[in-house]
Amino acid sequence: MSQPLLHRRDLLKLTTAGLLSGVSVPWFESLAAAAPALKKPRGKSCILLWMDGGPSQQHTFDPKPNGEFRAAKTTVPGIHIVEQLPQLAQCMDDMVLLRSMKTEINDHYDAKYYLHTGYKRASAFEHPAVGCIASSQLGLPNDDLPAFVTIDAGSDKVNGGRFYRSVPAYLGPQHAPLAVHDPYKGLENLKESGTDLADRLELLGAGEAQFASEYPLPAVGAKQAAFDRAVRLMRSKRAKAFDLDQEPKKTREEYGEHKFGQSCLMARRLVEAGVSFVEVFHRGWDDHEGAAKRIAARAPWMDAGMSALIRDLKQRGMLDDTLVVWMGEFGRSPGDGGGHHCNAWSTAWAGGALRTGQVVGKTSETGKNAGGTVTDRPISAPDYIATLCLALGIDIYQEFTAAGNRPMLLVDKSAKPITEILK
Repeated sequence: MSQPLLHRRDLLKLTTAGLLSGVSVPWFESLAAAAPALKKPRGKSCILLWMDGGPSQQHTFDPKPNGEFRAAKTTVPGIHIVEQLPQLAQCMDDMVLLRSMKTEINDHYDAKYYLHTGYKRASAFEHPAVGCIASSQLGLPNDDLPAFVTIDAGSDKVNGGRFYRSVPAYLGPQHAPLAVHDPYKGLENLKESGTDLADRLELLGAGEAQFASEYPLPAVGAKQAAFDRAVRLMRSKRAKAFDLDQEPKKTREEYGEHKFGQSCLMARRLVEAGVSFVEVFHRGWDDHEGAAKRIAARAPWMDAGMSALIRDLKQRGMLDDTLVVWMGEFGRSPGDGGGHHCNAWSTAWAGGALRTGQVVGKTSETGKNAGGTVTDRPISAPDYIATLCLALGIDIYQEFTAAGNRPMLLVDKSAKPITEILK
């Protein structure tokens, strides 16, 4: 008891920092010295821009004649998107539009689960989310940064059903995401307070380790992992990737002052620092009152943030090694986009060394059902997950063992990868 104790405020800081994802994750085996400056130590990465609630395809990347938004030319002849996205129109050489998503499920939560895992939800069984898959396949096991980070880019309003939070399932808790709740604040409570903190951390760590060895229960392991996570991040110089104040004012302005743009900027910083998968999510796209008015208001910040991300990655020589995907859990019904629509909708991809500057799939062009039916190259949820994994260099034919010695393929065997966009 003569040694310095960990003050309550420091313990609270460690707990906050370590439990941001709600799942404690042991990223390392020892509290090693902090790594040097920002440096990407691994291969391909992915930034998933998730528009929670289901964005309207005909009001974004698949405009229709006589639709509420006019179609505009892009840098690729013959490809048009809505005129509300002029900066993204200038990025089309580096993009691929998948206009023929056909994914079966119109319920928000079940669709989110399906599009994150490639498997339909079963109440008694969990499948790993694609970010957790990327963590397991691309991440470095003893890294001081997580391989998977989620960033909350805000919300128009609370709608779109229950929010899906990625789980690693049978891949193990070390592949759960670290959550950033506000890009402006980054990772809070990670600065050391007091010159004797190292001594107090060492004392607490020894006590935690002894308790964990005597009571090897999941909850105890989770608490130990939370402590490990906080200390490792606290001591890592690479944690400055979460600090947007490190960026020049001009760069922050190019991304836009909306949370979405700043989240895109943080995502770029994180993949540059070595994070394998970043999911930026913005809630509020369940536009039952009609999509036109709400998307017209969103378009400026969405256009600025996503286009700045693509340009910035390209200028830094990172675009071929970084896959950017924009999507939600389904699209919207033909016409005003007031209903859920899983039978024909769009996603937009960029970078990742894809065969860019093209559109895959078509939807109906005219009449009341314009945009409501796939007329060429339907793409399922397993197709999409398989293609994303292949674009990142992940072997989709791997088999894992789930609880009860149940064999599980990484991707559903029905998947047919979209080979026309892969090199």
